Amino acid sequence: MVRTLCLVAALALGGIAPLHAQVAVDKHAALEKLFAEEWERGLSDSPENASYNGDVRYNDRWTDYSLAAIGRRAEADKSALQRLHAIGRDGLTPADQLNYDTFEWNLQQAVSRQRFHEELLPLSHQVGVQLADGMAEIVPFENTGDYRKWLSRMGGIDTWVEQILVLMQKGQAAGYMPPRVLMERVQGQIAAQIVDDPGKSPFYRAFQKFPDTISEADRAALQGDAKKLISNEIVPAYRKLQAYFVQTYLPASRDTIAISALPDGQDYYAALAAYYTTTPLTPKQIHALGLKEVARIRAEMENIKGQVSFKGDLPAFFDHLRSDPRFFYKTPEELFTAYQALSKRIDPELVKVFHTIPRLPYGVRPIPDNVAPDTTTAYYQPGAADGSRAGFYYVNLYKPESRPKWEMMALSLHEAVPGHHFQMSRGIELPDMPMFRKTAYFVAYGEGWGLYAERLGYDMGLYDDPYDRFGQLTYDMWRAVRLVVDTGMHSMGWSREQAIAYFKANAAKTDQDIVNEIDRYIAWPGQALAYKIGQLKISELREKAATTLGPKFDLRAFNDEVLNTGSVPLETLERHMDAWMAGQKGRDLPASH
Repeated sequence: MVRTLCLVAALALGGIAPLHAQVAVDKHAALEKLFAEEWERGLSDSPENASYNGDVRYNDRWTDYSLAAIGRRAEADKSALQRLHAIGRDGLTPADQLNYDTFEWNLQQAVSRQRFHEELLPLSHQVGVQLADGMAEIVPFENTGDYRKWLSRMGGIDTWVEQILVLMQKGQAAGYMPPRVLMERVQGQIAAQIVDDPGKSPFYRAFQKFPDTISEADRAALQGDAKKLISNEIVPAYRKLQAYFVQTYLPASRDTIAISALPDGQDYYAALAAYYTTTPLTPKQIHALGLKEVARIRAEMENIKGQVSFKGDLPAFFDHLRSDPRFFYKTPEELFTAYQALSKRIDPELVKVFHTIPRLPYGVRPIPDNVAPDTTTAYYQPGAADGSRAGFYYVNLYKPESRPKWEMMALSLHEAVPGHHFQMSRGIELPDMPMFRKTAYFVAYGEGWGLYAERLGYDMGLYDDPYDRFGQLTYDMWRAVRLVVDTGMHSMGWSREQAIAYFKANAAKTDQDIVNEIDRYIAWPGQALAYKIGQLKISELREKAATTLGPKFDLRAFNDEVLNTGSVPLETLERHMDAWMAGQKGRDLPASH
């Protein structure tokens, strides 16, 4: 009905208007077709991504990492970009232009980064075939068919290993080698997959507990098949990987840590910085911004130190916070219970800063033991796009003596609510959006929102303890330090030890976390830059809205609208929020009573 009325109105204005309206309709249909086809291609090309989104059609397989498949995907990205440009942006509605721009940005980035041959570095201590068992945390195990799909997936490990070996050998020949300090971590992860007793394999965990719907006979058959696969295919595949890794790959890995040491490395790092921050900022500009933020936050830390009457300088206060037993739980069980209780404390305060609460629930889970030593303090796992799986806040219980109580509030606000769970769940729930927009994840937007959400704890009245406030500052400092050490290591010649020392001198995080963080930045160049850059932009927009709207400014409406935008590049977010401010400025204030 709405479309018909628009066309009738256009007819009344003259003969040319209906043609323009029809062009917009045709372009919209062409865009929708392209988006739908590319979404389906993304699911079939990356079965793991399909599983993350709750699509079970490809739960029996892994991504094809053969050279031929990698080449096909690269050509398909180029073809999709050509199809998009053939449709064109002119004549689209504002909503379609937003979708067009977001889709184009993603494809342009994918195509431009092909020259850096990222596929030739297939392993890090955070991702790779040696961690494939973690997919069991994502897929459903509700019936025999689900288990059979998992068995089929397990049966593909040997092919994945063979493909990875080809990429590793090709990378070594071309000079694409990872830092040895990271590969030393990977060595232990591969070793953890090599077991004499198949019942102790990480892949067997899914077969240790079954739903009531599966009969005893089926359970026994599934367990038997799993043990055969582990013994006859999975363990031999990992033994082959281990032999090549230990004898050839690890010794040949590089002593340097900077991505700039690779072919075209300086250009690659600049491209990664632009990709993750979605800005034209150079590494040098980002480094300078980081130094400025570190100085600002240190001054706020000094203020908190004075409030708690600590006698000593800031480094001494950091040592106190890292070492005093009163700031730590004694057991993993106590730590986990505290995380659960904290989440329930946050939930009822959300209405102070939002009008709209996501429908999708979230839960708290421990990070699996086999990856916890090499993983950061916590992370969020999104719910399924179809609502069939809740979101989960994963917390690290390894060495509770290294997990201070004072960081838990800021961490939970960032990773769970109103941070990543709100951002991702609201995205899934956005109406009339193509699937790539509902599930998009631009790091500067997503992680910028997570860091911004930490500060919302003040608006929610949750930082009533000065140590919790110091924890928030520590987390803010952590992201500011990232700007300095990431650019320092990858663009300015800093050593790993220099980066660790700088981090330790400016943040109260424990040694375990600091080392894990620095190694993460080495393994994932540029990604860590996005958090602070995104937070600063969202905070800037909030201040702009408050100044522009004056008494019409509503914090809950502002926060809702940032999430209503969906995950987009920061320039796109700014244009959208400027248009929202203009609309808000024109609305009437509610009548006073």
